[in-house]
Amino acid sequence: MILGDTAGTSTRTFMGLWSKYRPVILKMMIDADEEAQNYQLSGHEFQAFSGLKKGVYSFNLQVDQGRVVSGLKDSSVAQGLWEILQMSRKASELISKSGYHFSMDRTFVLLIRKETDKK
Repeated sequence: MILGDTAGTSTRTFMGLWSKYRPVILKMMIDADEEAQNYQLSGHEFQAFSGLKKGVYSFNLQVDQGRVVSGLKDSSVAQGLWEILQMSRKASELISKSGYHFSMDRTFVLLIRKETDKK
């Protein structure tokens, strides 16, 4: 997977898009208790939000105990997702109890995997 970002975009660029998908993401986080979850996102939506036809939208974001472990600095796409997750009471609750790995590949497949429970 290529890590990177689209040049000239900001965190806020993708917050509207992630906000649209927030209910799906929350359901995926809950369902990730059993197994990793994936969801096919629409590449044209990311291109429309960024205003760029070409760009690297893939990312790897790891969070644990309510904090980012890695992957935030390199991607405004991941930063937008993190902002939306922080705005959600349910997502914040889930992340405070467990670690999660969020990633999106070049074909815009979002993967959410729950790491270990914190007890």
